[in-house]
Amino acid sequence: MVKLQFMGLKSDDFRHPLDRQATQSLKQLPGLDLLVRMALGPVAEQFFYLENMASSVRVSDRQLPDLHQLLLEACAILDLEPPQLYVKQNPAPNAYTFAMRGKQPFVVLHTSLIELLTPSEIQAVIAHELGHLKCEHSVYLTLANLVILAAGQLTPWGGLVVQNLQNQIMEWVRCAEFSCDRAALLVVQDPRVVASVLMKLTGGSPSLASQLNLDAFLEQARSYEAISLDEMGQMLKQIQTARLSHPVPVLRAKEIDRWASSVDYQTLLQQRSIPYNRKADIQGGWRNW
Repeated sequence: MVKLQFMGLKSDDFRHPLDRQATQSLKQLPGLDLLVRMALGPVAEQFFYLENMASSVRVSDRQLPDLHQLLLEACAILDLEPPQLYVKQNPAPNAYTFAMRGKQPFVVLHTSLIELLTPSEIQAVIAHELGHLKCEHSVYLTLANLVILAAGQLTPWGGLVVQNLQNQIMEWVRCAEFSCDRAALLVVQDPRVVASVLMKLTGGSPSLASQLNLDAFLEQARSYEAISLDEMGQMLKQIQTARLSHPVPVLRAKEIDRWASSVDYQTLLQQRSIPYNRKADIQGGWRNW
């Protein structure tokens, strides 16, 4: 399959409506900008950057070059300057993005995640994390982590204030994930690859991966959606997700499957893209398209 890359791609070209709405609500919180400036200053940025440098392996054309090429291709397709990419030894499959005010952004992949996924699925994860950078999510993501850590350190009244703030930030985080799943689809250009990542992160392991059935997982997603259509189902779903940092995987799989069939996605493919030239990346390195 010849992949496509997107010329002049903007985050609003693929941002999920829930993300757009939640971001607007978050920006209207009184004192949020002050909190960001206080909590995420240059000292904190340097601290987290150095901590990651000390405990992870940085990917490059000389270090884990296959992963490096997956990163370059994803960045070219999304029309995004490549961040640094690191691999960290960790038994919990995970990936995350870190950036403050657009400086020194980096993406981290856990070794257990890499062992669980195929190369195309790994690229989908990388592209998902790049979606956070493309949509400028990263400052709020870092703030969300700090608020969660601070919640248990405050007095009851202070804790109540932080709890309200935390609830609104976590709601935004869950909505932001839908946009990043769309970024993953724009890069791998196969909704089954994105859904397969979600399936494996839900109930997979290297020894079980070959036995997993994606069609059965998508049927499970449709069953989950059907159960939550009535009033009781909606209430239970809200209780279930209130404390989560991500939407439940079956819902994300169903949502990306739906968007892949949408007019908006097809329009992006047909009107805003050109064939991706992988050879240009290999010979000339990164260039702005």
